[in-house]
Amino acid sequence: MFGVVLLSQAVGMVLAFGLALLGGESMPGTTDLLLCLVAGSLGGVGITALYRGLAIGRMGIVAPVTGVLAAVIPVIGGIVLEGVPAALVLAGIGLAVLSVVLVSRVADAGGGRAGLREALVAGVTIGSFGIVISGLTDGHVFGSLTVIRIVQAFVVIAMVLAARSAWRLPKDAVPAVAVIGVLDMAGNSFYLLAVQTGALAVASVLSALYPVATVILAAVILHERVTRDHTVGIALAAAAIVLIGIGSA
Repeated sequence: MFGVVLLSQAVGMVLAFGLALLGGESMPGTTDLLLCLVAGSLGGVGITALYRGLAIGRMGIVAPVTGVLAAVIPVIGGIVLEGVPAALVLAGIGLAVLSVVLVSRVADAGGGRAGLREALVAGVTIGSFGIVISGLTDGHVFGSLTVIRIVQAFVVIAMVLAARSAWRLPKDAVPAVAVIGVLDMAGNSFYLLAVQTGALAVASVLSALYPVATVILAAVILHERVTRDHTVGIALAAAAIVLIGIGSA
C-alpha cells in the first residue's frame, strides 16, 4: 500500500516539475506555498487512508462513503465561498451525489463495517484537499502540484517510519503504479484548472463522478456485470452533467 502511494506520488512530482519548467511557471508565492503544505498533508493522509480502507475493508462501504464525502465537502465549501449556484446546478449536484452512491455500491456478502473509519478519514481529507487547492493563484498549476507531491511524499514516508511498515513494491507492479501516478497527476491538474476557471461546487461534483467511468470501463474492458444500481447511477450521472451544464451556461 505505502509503496503504491510513494511511487505514484514520485511519478506525479517528476511529471509536474517537468511541465512547470516547460510552461515557464514561477515558484509559488508564500500564500500558495502554505496552501500547498496544507493540501499536500491532507492529500497524503487521504490517499493512504483510501488505499488502506480498500485493502482491509469492504469496497461496498469504502467506495461510496469516500466518494460522497469527497464530493459533498467541496460543494459545501463552494457554496460558502462563492454563493449558491443556480437551481438547475443544485439539482444536478443532488443527482450526481446519488449517482456516486449507486455506482459505488458493490455486491458484498460480508458483514460488519470494516474500512468505515478509513473511508471517513479519506473522504473528509480528500474533500478538504479540493477546497484548499481551489485557493491557489490562478495560472499556477504544475509548480504548485510539484510542491504538493513533495509534501505528500514526506507525509507517507513519515507514516512508513512511524508504523515500520513494508513499502517496497514487486518489480512487476512498478509499470502499473507508474501509470497510476501519471493518471493521478492528470486528474489533479484538470481539477485545479477547472476550479480556477469555474465554480468549485461544479468542478468538485463533476470530478467526483469518476466511479461512473470506472464501472463503464470495467464493463467494456473486463466484461464485468453491470447491475441495476449501476445502470441507474450511470443514467443519473448523465442527467446530472446535462443539468449542471445547462445551469452553468
